[in-house]
This record gives sequence, structure tokens and C-alpha cells, in this order.
Amino acid sequence: MATLAARAEVLEPTGLAPLLTTAQLQARYGVSNWTVNEWVKAGCPLEPTAFRGRRFDLARVRDWMASQQPAAA
Repeated sequence: MATLAARAEVLEPTGLAPLLTTAQLQARYGVSNWTVNEWVKAGCPLEPTAFRGRRFDLARVRDWMASQQPAAA
């Protein structure tokens, strides 16, 4: 299986980004399935799929997470 970086490199010319599964997002951030479910409830962006299951665009998740951080004083 190709790494996320390798998949991103292959898809870059097309303007697409690899989508992560829930398990991959959990591994990326070191969190549980419960935490990812809570993020989704709070508005974490999901990508539409033609099949059952969730997929996440890492760039959109990063942007969402940054917007959730309280502003520094």
C-alpha cells in the first residue's frame, strides 16, 4: 500500500488530494473513534462518497481544526 505522501504526489497534477478513512485519521492524530465521531458532530468536514463509510480531506480537516482553536490573546 502506498503511503499518504506517495498518493498525494501521484494525485497532485490532477488537483486532487487523497482522502483518509476514519482509521487513518485516528492514526494521524492519535485519537479514538469516539473522538473522530465527536469532531464530525462538531462540524469536521466529510467528503461525499458513493459508498458507505467516511472519508476526510486532510487539508480541510486541518483548516477546520485551526478554526476551532481559541484565538491567542
